[in-house]
Amino acid sequence: MSESPRDHILRLRKEISEHEELYRKKHAPKISDFDFDKLVDQLADLERAHPMFAGPDLGIGDDKSEGFQQADHKAPMLSLDNTYDEAEFRAFGDRLYKTLGGTGLEFVVEPKIDGVAVSLTFEKGKFVRAVTRGNGARGDDVTANVSLIREIPRTLKSAPDFLEVRGEIYMELTEFQRLNQLREAEGEALYANPRNLAAGTLKLLDSAEAQRRRLSIVCYGLGACEPSSAFASLKEFKQQLEQWGFPIRDDIDVQQGVDAAWKAIQQLDILRRDLPFPTDGAVVKVNRLEDQRRAGTTSKFPHWAVAFKFPPDQASTILRKISMQVGRTGAITPVAELDPVLLAGSTVARATLHNADEIARKDIREGDTVRIQKAGEIIPQVLSVVLAKRPADAQPFNFEARLKELGLDATRDGEEAAYKLRAPSRDMKIRRLVHFASKQCLDIDGLGDAVAEQLVDLGLVDAPVESLAITPEQWRMLEGFKEKSVDNMMAGLAQAKQRELWRAIHALGIPNVGMQTAKDLSRHFKSMDKLEVAQPGDLLVTKVGKKGGVSYESVISGVGVEVSESILSFFSDPNHRDWVKAMRQAGLNLIEAAAAGSVEGVAGKTFVLTGTLPTLGRDEARDLIEKAGGKVSGSVSKNTHYVVAGEEAGSKLTKAQELGVAVLDEAGLRKLLGSA
Repeated sequence: MSESPRDHILRLRKEISEHEELYRKKHAPKISDFDFDKLVDQLADLERAHPMFAGPDLGIGDDKSEGFQQADHKAPMLSLDNTYDEAEFRAFGDRLYKTLGGTGLEFVVEPKIDGVAVSLTFEKGKFVRAVTRGNGARGDDVTANVSLIREIPRTLKSAPDFLEVRGEIYMELTEFQRLNQLREAEGEALYANPRNLAAGTLKLLDSAEAQRRRLSIVCYGLGACEPSSAFASLKEFKQQLEQWGFPIRDDIDVQQGVDAAWKAIQQLDILRRDLPFPTDGAVVKVNRLEDQRRAGTTSKFPHWAVAFKFPPDQASTILRKISMQVGRTGAITPVAELDPVLLAGSTVARATLHNADEIARKDIREGDTVRIQKAGEIIPQVLSVVLAKRPADAQPFNFEARLKELGLDATRDGEEAAYKLRAPSRDMKIRRLVHFASKQCLDIDGLGDAVAEQLVDLGLVDAPVESLAITPEQWRMLEGFKEKSVDNMMAGLAQAKQRELWRAIHALGIPNVGMQTAKDLSRHFKSMDKLEVAQPGDLLVTKVGKKGGVSYESVISGVGVEVSESILSFFSDPNHRDWVKAMRQAGLNLIEAAAAGSVEGVAGKTFVLTGTLPTLGRDEARDLIEKAGGKVSGSVSKNTHYVVAGEEAGSKLTKAQELGVAVLDEAGLRKLLGSA
């Protein structure tokens, strides 16, 4: 029976909402932007044809997240309407000619960067705030992480009294590849694409982790401006942005008329292959601001601008084998081994298959000819199978049988998509040990990849903590370990046993617990003993609303539902409790040592660092504060006790002054710490 228009609309709305949640909130889309846009267009056509079944606005594009303060845009941040072919683009031009009358239209043509839209607010020439697009009227305040982008000027000379600069935050392809190389070295699942990673980084509450990922920005648009007559055209505004020091793109000059703009789009389709960032189309905007005002807007889109979306890059090739990649946590990711094929300017020989369910859903088999895609994706994905070319002897892929064939004893719990090893493999043991000894954990100098491999292969280490009990005689069994090397290693192990509690917590490798969360847990629980026996109520407060809805409030800042579940699950495993027991037996410090270096006036207080201090680096200042018993946060709130401000302090200093938070310079901090 064919689907009724009402049922079709309801199904599409549900499907679109699910994909929007995956894209905006979880940064893990399952379909390309191109395919998503087609679903949205299909829904719009259906609701126009059957308005009696049309539903409320789905809020597509709203990127607001829980846990962030929000701020209003003085001028709305509208989305762009999309076009996909020449006819649609020329229809956009025809509408403009009818509205504005006659010829003489000028267009700015820019690459459509696949990133996160943001608005930068300047008051009296000073940078005060960065806000995501949100729902167009109100977005998340992401000033703390945006302030890490050094290319953004903090002060503007001869600037309007009030100015909103619109831009796109993105991650360069080289930075994305660097971070994925680190992930691959640890055996972790690779990040899918730069856009998702940039969005996730922008919303990180762990400022230390955000600092380890380099974000970039291109500025291109004008929001609110006082006085409004400050600029006559986008071209003039972009030239001023460049003089102020903002990163801009000026690949193509202003185009006269629709014909020239269409040729510029085609030119950009060629140029984009060599751009340092991901781009999925071209943005065409009317140049003169007065023409923009005359053209007007809808509630969602400007009439004076449009996005032309390039079709996704696709290719066909043969999938020779499905291999299994084991991560540090034991999660198994299937990977398609392909006949090399040229796609989007690079040779592709591997593609992600996500998980067993995805393989089954698409009925992917070894020997199949498959279509792969790079729709803004750096890691290609297998779209579908070309059934007409399927070999007669191709067999359905049996995921569990392949695991057994490879000797991987794995299972999956409940609704989890990924299979995980019941017991760690060789690679998993090595990666766990390297993490355990890394600089952000116990900082055991000399215990890197090569040494870890030998320790595991010789049977000296099964669980990472066993490395603390290796004797000098056993170290001499390793290749290259002479007396001096052994002495250095034993000294390093002795130092590791005295390190801070948070390092031991981080070294355990609890899923979703990074360095900053480990510090927060250490500060809250004071000892590994108390953390190990923590109950749900020690991490989350359950609240029941008037209508029966249940919500959760974090006991520890930054430790939400997902992190709490990871902690409780980790310590419910007897093997992990044995690790903690072995840590105690090895003499590892498992107590928060705040009392040893605690400084009155600092202990228990929350600090925020901003700007550049004369002699102290940010990490050095953080260490001094934490050793004195204080906590360093990434954002200013009513709970902040001190803001330590240096040169180019920016919006955090402004907010501190608004809230009446005490502000210190470096000398004031040193005096408070007793080290002046």
